[in-house]
Amino acid sequence: MTRVAAVDCGTNSIRLLVSERSSEGMPAELTRQNTIIRLGQGVDETGRLNPEAIERTRKALAGYVETMQRLGVEKVRMVATSATRDAANREDFFSMTAELLGRVQPGARAEVISGEEEAALSFAGATADIDPDRGPFCVVDLGGGSTEFVVGKQAVSTQMGCVRLTERFMRSDPPTAAETHAARAYVRDTLREVAPLVASARTLVGCAGTFTTLSALTQGLDSYDPARIHMSELLFDELTATTSALRAQTAEQRRANPVVHPGRADVIAAGSVIVEEIVDLARESAGLGSVVISEKDILDGIVAGLA
Repeated sequence: MTRVAAVDCGTNSIRLLVSERSSEGMPAELTRQNTIIRLGQGVDETGRLNPEAIERTRKALAGYVETMQRLGVEKVRMVATSATRDAANREDFFSMTAELLGRVQPGARAEVISGEEEAALSFAGATADIDPDRGPFCVVDLGGGSTEFVVGKQAVSTQMGCVRLTERFMRSDPPTAAETHAARAYVRDTLREVAPLVASARTLVGCAGTFTTLSALTQGLDSYDPARIHMSELLFDELTATTSALRAQTAEQRRANPVVHPGRADVIAAGSVIVEEIVDLARESAGLGSVVISEKDILDGIVAGLA
């Protein structure tokens, strides 16, 4: 038996997956954890990681390292995406990760991966439980600072995410019509580069926190239930009814809903704009009418590689 761990540190959250794999079977999930750390706070404006954000990340990662040690993890891979790609002082962050991850596996430290590799790993995880006959798949990994689109071996990373759009356009609570219009225009322009990818798909797959939270809300769940969210399929009209209602609420009202993570409440309105524009593009260019939501993502792709 080999126990391996994957850590994904994005703009808004840091996440852990620990799995065990025998020589015969598929990886067995031992724990999956998520912590909102908002590492990308202010990066779009300043070009630097906020020291307080690095400290939040350090505390969360230290807890993950304790979990890895308790579970007997032998191998670990940590990837860092949009926020660290953009930051001038990113070495402060990487030195911190080397000190902590070295307790699990000597020499381990976070890696900056390209948006294209991030997309490929997300694709492997997100499509693992979907009938291959439903392909080609277009997997959309909507993050805090970037959103990746991948169909097969073709991948595009776009500079739009729920944190980036919130800080750049949608600062009011709730966002004003003018702010939403400006964000929507930016998203539409950005989506031009991925239109051919989306048009080639037979099935749209959404992963990461914005999509999974929207699934819970659209289904009317009383609590966040990964088993009911994973592989749920949402009709576009039902999904956009959810996103429209969500944007009309304040962050405090969203935070009161048990399926919305408190750290996501202030940025999911911007995420909803991105989702709506992706849905419109998929409807118009590929004739699609629904999206499959996957709880599996880049972490599962990393674990598969390690095991």
